[in-house]
Parts: sequence; structure tokens; C-alpha cells
Amino acid sequence: MRPRLGRVPGVLGEIACKRAEEVVPYPLPPAPETVPSFREALLKPGLSVIAEVKKSSPSEGAIRALDPVAAARAYQRGGARAVSVLTEPHYFGGGLEDLLKVRQAVDLPLLRKDFVVDPFMLEEARAYGASAVLLIVALLGELTGVYLEEARRLGLEALVEVHTERELEVALEAGAEILGINNRDLATLRIDLATAPRLGRLARARGFQGVLVAESGYSSREELKPLEGLFDAVLIGTSLMRSPDLEEALRALVG
Repeated sequence: MRPRLGRVPGVLGEIACKRAEEVVPYPLPPAPETVPSFREALLKPGLSVIAEVKKSSPSEGAIRALDPVAAARAYQRGGARAVSVLTEPHYFGGGLEDLLKVRQAVDLPLLRKDFVVDPFMLEEARAYGASAVLLIVALLGELTGVYLEEARRLGLEALVEVHTERELEVALEAGAEILGINNRDLATLRIDLATAPRLGRLARARGFQGVLVAESGYSSREELKPLEGLFDAVLIGTSLMRSPDLEEALRALVG
């Protein structure tokens, strides 16, 4: 039940193929009995921030050396509603141990941010304490609904990510309840901040009543204004990671 990754272009395809090669099922630690709800956290009043823990990225290179636990605690103090933890090791410098340590340190919902290309990665996410997983339609294609169903079976919520109108249709047909709209073209890595508002309005026009999340490229309160009244949440990573004081940087965005 793996997607056909040979059709996925650019850096996204490279990362996904590498992740697929590395998936080897192994005995997992006992999963937490309960984890906080990702969806409920994002539906609190105002524009919720999912603050991201990552050390590097394909577009930015090395961002900063950091202690994931210290970063997550700073985000919690700063008002984050959830924390996204990168677990992809080669391009983003993350790992499942980061997810586990953050789960033990904060009581916020955690998103496992990775390139899910095998059902076992969903089991890993649950075992290491994630509340939700990222499902990228550009990777999963027609299997999006299958992976979404399996995530739910395991007790996980899912942020189903799109960045084109066609991908939006796939996500809606799959029954996504939390829809992420990425301003970044995952093949070219270019960012267009008009993407999220455009596709967000289209999703609502098509009857989507779930949680809308805008992703990528945000660094100021001014840039968040077009999201107000349309989106429930925004995921912010690089601009926070580049700030010397994570707590204050987040307060400046959510205050």
C-alpha cells in the first residue's frame, strides 16, 4: 500500500523515495494511552499557531542547532496551540527521538511532520506520541483516503496537505477534516502567499466545514491578516527558528 513515487517530481520526490527505502518495520514502544486533540486545539478562538521544530530544510539549508525540548517549551509559553516536530533526518535534521522527547516535555498536541509513504510510519507516529500526522496529497495521490482511514483507525488525526486545486479535490473526496494549504510549490520550493487564501476560499465554496490550516512563508503579523476569518490555524517554522528568542517571536505573532 505504497504510493507510486516515481511520478513525484523535484526535491519532494527525492525525499519521499529516500524515506521509502528506509522503512523497515521493527518493534515499537508502547503508545501513550491518550494524546491531546490536534483538531480541538486548532479550533480555539482566534488564529491558532502550530509552531514548528526543525533544524534545517531543503530551501534554507541549516537553520539552527537546537534542543527540541527547549524549543517546544518556549513555544508552549509563547502561546502555540500545537507543535510540529520534524522527524525526517536527511533534509530537516529531525528524528523520532525528537518527537518522543517533546511528547514527554509538553502537553500540547504534536504533529509528526514527515513524508509518510508507508503505513508503518503511521504506527510509528502513534507509538512516539503524535496526535496527528501529515499526509501530503502530492505524494499519496489516490491513496490519500486509504492512508487517512488507516490513521483514524490508529487513533491519529491527519493534516491533509494540498497546494493545487486538483490536490484540493482529492483531499475533499478523501474526507479530510483538517486541510493544510501549502504556499510552497513542493517541486520548485517557490512560495506564493496568495495560494492559501485562494484555495481556502475555494475549499469553503465547495462546502468544506473542517479545519483550515495555512502553511509556509509566514514571518509577520501583517502576512497573517489575509487568513483571518477564513483559516483556523497557521503553521510557522523557519521564521520562528531563525529568531533568537522563540517565545518572544511567537508572542509577537499571536499577541
